[in-house]
Amino acid sequence: MQKSDVLQRITTLTRELNEHNYKYYVLAQPSISDFDFDKKLAELASLEEAYPEFLDPDSPTQKVGGDITKQFKTVRHKWPMLSLSNTYSEEELREFDERVRKVLGDHFEYVCELKFDGLSISLTYENGLLTRAVTRGDGSQGDEVTANVRTIKSVPNRLKNDGYPALFEIRGEVFMHQAAFERLNRERQENGEIPYANPRNFAAGTIKLQDSAEVARRPLDCFLYFLYMDGRDRAFKTHWDSLNAVKSWGFHVCEHTKLCHTLAEVFQFIAYWENERYRLTYDIDGIVIKVNSYAQQDELGFTAKSPRWAIAYKYKAEEVETILKSVSYQVGRTGAVTPVANLEPVQLSGTTVKRATLHNANEITRLDLHELDTVSVEKGGEIIPKIIGVNMEKRVPETSKIQYPTHCPACGTLLIRKAGEAVHYCPNELGCPPQIVGKIQHFISRKAMDIEGMGNETVEVLYKKGLIKQISDLYSLKEHKDRLEQLERFGEKSIQNMLHGIEKSKEKPFPKVLFGLGIRYVGETIARKLANSFKTIDALIHATCEEIAAVEEIGERIASSVTEYFSKEIHLQQIAVLKSVALQFSIVEEDRVLSSDKLANKTFIISGVFENHSREELTQLIVANGGKMLSSISNKLNYLVAGDKMGPSKLTKAQKLNIPIISEADLIKMLA
Repeated sequence: MQKSDVLQRITTLTRELNEHNYKYYVLAQPSISDFDFDKKLAELASLEEAYPEFLDPDSPTQKVGGDITKQFKTVRHKWPMLSLSNTYSEEELREFDERVRKVLGDHFEYVCELKFDGLSISLTYENGLLTRAVTRGDGSQGDEVTANVRTIKSVPNRLKNDGYPALFEIRGEVFMHQAAFERLNRERQENGEIPYANPRNFAAGTIKLQDSAEVARRPLDCFLYFLYMDGRDRAFKTHWDSLNAVKSWGFHVCEHTKLCHTLAEVFQFIAYWENERYRLTYDIDGIVIKVNSYAQQDELGFTAKSPRWAIAYKYKAEEVETILKSVSYQVGRTGAVTPVANLEPVQLSGTTVKRATLHNANEITRLDLHELDTVSVEKGGEIIPKIIGVNMEKRVPETSKIQYPTHCPACGTLLIRKAGEAVHYCPNELGCPPQIVGKIQHFISRKAMDIEGMGNETVEVLYKKGLIKQISDLYSLKEHKDRLEQLERFGEKSIQNMLHGIEKSKEKPFPKVLFGLGIRYVGETIARKLANSFKTIDALIHATCEEIAAVEEIGERIASSVTEYFSKEIHLQQIAVLKSVALQFSIVEEDRVLSSDKLANKTFIISGVFENHSREELTQLIVANGGKMLSSISNKLNYLVAGDKMGPSKLTKAQKLNIPIISEADLIKMLA
């Protein structure tokens, strides 16, 4: 190919992949299969490798993460990240305007911006390159999360064009689009994980993950809205001018911003977005009003907590009253019983609401719910509506109090509630239909065994007809082909595709099989970490709770859930059957040529943050030279490679067992 053709192809692939990322993450409406997306990504990567002069730091191939951060470094802000004063009324906003006029007179402008409901972030750029990203923290100092922010597709790692200062900071908000939040929360619930309450919490939790590769898999976005630099008023006279400039440098600036010459225009902007905000793909909770001129901002100055030249007008969370018709109870695949309020349909935040979450028994007790109560329902920042109160004046006399059930609504088994948890569970996992069906549906799902030719409805039909009662029954369906042919809508072709998909699933790697088992709290990422750490299902079964908890990012709660799962004979029997049909229960190590055998028969654990190498790079060095990585500290460990800010518990245990503690430099010397 001619170089011009290569550049054209790279440009085309980049544009297509960015468009598909937007459809998948923001709109939750993918228009291409994962396989086809991966093919395009692989083609782009190969072209960039062959023609490095065309590699763009913001290419889709570069936003994948990979760095591990054990502890986030605390960084002091050069310019404090102050909070804005809030107002909820026009009267208070008029008072703010009067205070500004007393200092500035009548000749000034306001810039109105949407107030995003996300996580504040400060980015530092040097010579056009992103060098540091820091959270708000306490306003004077925050956590450095640079590796994670680099994975956000809308944050440029290298600026476009020119004209930017050699050194500056830009402030903004990290957030998650509603459709992406709903999709990810559904996945968490399917995995038996606790869903996040709203997109802001999900974004905040994601930006503080230790594995930047996992951050890259979650669709964060970022709007930038304020520029800081030494002598900034010499570069730009106004905030409005700086917004237009940073847009040309490649920053994602919200298009819904307005330059207002009068307070009346400000009120018009506020009124417009009070209704139009529900059409946005992301959450806002108000409008930010800033004095436009930098010189006038300096003149107005700051209080101890906030600038005197800006204020946030916050919308009240919309709430409506409706009638509580009944409360139903959903049983999930993990046995969790969740109460749901069935409501008289009502319009709320642009949608018709018929149901609202009640979370758990504690919430029903707190609200003192009765049948036919008139309840207040709020959406606000929550995607799922919730009941926030009861109008006691409208309570119907002599109605019965809502009682949380003592027995499973699906199978009648006495519910249990573990200490420290708010959720009730049905322990009858072998005989409770929603649990059985839910576990099988999870097993066949795309991120687990990805069995083609089967869907959730198929699983329900096969269960009702008595053809499957547990996961392993899927692999004996071929023996019941005659019965399958008697079922409605089961043609010969569809049966053939389903049986082929089941047979094909035997090739799925161990991490997917482990995820498919549906162990509580073990999502896709945790399953991969466990599989890579213990290598085989037998090693994981026999691991202690302490050994499992020692794996990076796996705490006691997950470890306890895993050991409890494998302590039950019914699960061990199920695994034995799945083994007998040839499912993959071990990591297949690829044959590789070693760089040397200098570390042969030596075992290592890496902990902490290192100056010259990432932990992943050190792991590759050890393995490439014959060494073996362990997941926990024991007498089998030969060396603990210790970096900055390593966990004190690991250090104490290694010292107690007299295990040699070496540095990054010591390890490199061993390879010299």
